[in-house]
Amino acid sequence: MRKISLGFLLVFCSLFMTSCTRETVDESKINIVTSFYPMYVATANIVEGVEEIELKNLTASTTGCLHDYQITTSDMIKLSHADALVINGDGMESFIEKAISTYPKLNIINASRGIRENFIHEEEHEHREHIHEHEEHEHEENSHYWVSISLYMEQIKNIKDAIIIICPNSKDKIEKNTKEYLGKLEELRTKMHDALDVIENKKVVTFHEAFEFFADEFDLDVVAVIEREPGTYPSSKDVAEIIDLVKEKEVKAIFVEPQYSRSAADTISRETGVSVYNLDPIVTGDLKKDAYIEIMENNLKNLQEAFSK
Repeated sequence: MRKISLGFLLVFCSLFMTSCTRETVDESKINIVTSFYPMYVATANIVEGVEEIELKNLTASTTGCLHDYQITTSDMIKLSHADALVINGDGMESFIEKAISTYPKLNIINASRGIRENFIHEEEHEHREHIHEHEEHEHEENSHYWVSISLYMEQIKNIKDAIIIICPNSKDKIEKNTKEYLGKLEELRTKMHDALDVIENKKVVTFHEAFEFFADEFDLDVVAVIEREPGTYPSSKDVAEIIDLVKEKEVKAIFVEPQYSRSAADTISRETGVSVYNLDPIVTGDLKKDAYIEIMENNLKNLQEAFSK
């Protein structure tokens, strides 16, 4: 009797959970899911006020970057109701093959389509090869494109084009939303260039390689990164080498990300006298349409403070 009761309970709970999930989905609408925070913010601006689209984010807004993220049963249930999944692409979503194999008809919208081929010039990154060159493991290709305003704008165009294909009746509204958002981002980019282009010494240490494309856009000289990937705490040798570089190169500031521990950065700061500031890679926060601009403007304030000393 105990086995029968337990089996019945498990089936009942499964049906109940599935039923609850379905109640939150409007099947009459085009259901679009985004993989993580920056993709949600971008898509929210594109589809704002489009009544035939329902937008949800797959991962929690506190998840952060999807390094080694393991997709959950709850995620898969959410995808079972999705008509399209917006991803950053270029290796960011390591779970994508599992999602595609489970739901082969799911429309995948790759926000990074054509970006590396058309906008990334590998020779411009050769000056970064000295950073952590003592590490023997092969590093994955960097795809934190959204941290560059210019590349984020290209991602928005890609998302917009793909959504219009699956939602042609709302093309005019989607085009209007996109044009307005790109205009705001253009103003932000100009504002940041006006503030940062006049600064001569922009030698910095960053927490990890999320800011490579941001550094390219605003001509920051990244002397070293503290952690090649979040969670890979630097060894004592790594920290000692970074301390030497900071002293030798006359580094202006050390930047950490608010989502991660700053203990290694504080150690480097104590040994060099160089202050620590936040640079937010825009991977967590409130699910609101102005979040990207607000976070980037706060990054600008921190940069201005750091470079003014």
